[in-house]
Amino acid sequence: MTALTTNLPSIEASPFTPSESSSTIDTNKYKMIAENVTVSYSGIDAVKNVTMKFKEKSVTALIGPSGCGKTTFLRCLNRMHDMTKNAKVTGKVMIDDIDLYSKEIDPIYHRRKVGMVFQKPNPFPTMSIYDNVTAGLRLNGVRDKKILDEIVEDSLKMAYLWDEVKNDLKKSAIELSGGQQQRLCIARALAIQPEVLLMDEPASALDPIATQKIEETIIDLKNDYTIIIVTHNMQQAIRVSDYTGFMYLGDLIEFRETKKLFTDPKDELTAKYVQGHFG
Repeated sequence: MTALTTNLPSIEASPFTPSESSSTIDTNKYKMIAENVTVSYSGIDAVKNVTMKFKEKSVTALIGPSGCGKTTFLRCLNRMHDMTKNAKVTGKVMIDDIDLYSKEIDPIYHRRKVGMVFQKPNPFPTMSIYDNVTAGLRLNGVRDKKILDEIVEDSLKMAYLWDEVKNDLKKSAIELSGGQQQRLCIARALAIQPEVLLMDEPASALDPIATQKIEETIIDLKNDYTIIIVTHNMQQAIRVSDYTGFMYLGDLIEFRETKKLFTDPKDELTAKYVQGHFG
């Protein structure tokens, strides 16, 4: 399976160039870097000075108890807090050595590069399967039916949904099962050809069989994409991720290769969490 290669209409790129970046971090090995990121709501810090480096074509899991800042941090990687009242983000989020929070960066340009899949499946209820996948493409000016058809097929194949729906593309998306709806949302995110894919507990509302399909999709997608996933399921983190970050009360406590973090944690708090002493 390979990433989509169809060229979408260009969005005018920012005049901000890599050479203008003041970051001192070597970006050669990383697709995305969050540097000293703090997220606050009405002056209260929910994420505190977090720095993480995300290697290209890998899966990074974010774990930790409820309310520790995992989803808040994930959402800042897609500038979703731009739309949240009283939210403030400081620090940098770099992709290919460009600061995505620079004033020169168009948020629409950014969100094409960083796709998002949410906790609960959210297909557009009034649209067909086909129209769900092409919604972002149409917003970006793609009208050629041949191109749309090709991207729909490729995206659904990458989300392991094509064989199940190829004869029913005009069917309403809400007629699909929960697991199929979530894979449709993954296909919709992939259709706009992102470079990074964010997933916020994508299997938490699904049964074990559907969860397995989602996990298989994630493992396969990392051949072409950089994936960052929030999960409460530590076994899921072990199964799908290459790296894991443990967060607690807004702080990043430990960030290592997944196997090492779970088998030989350096921090006592991490050890207690992965051993199930609190959650």
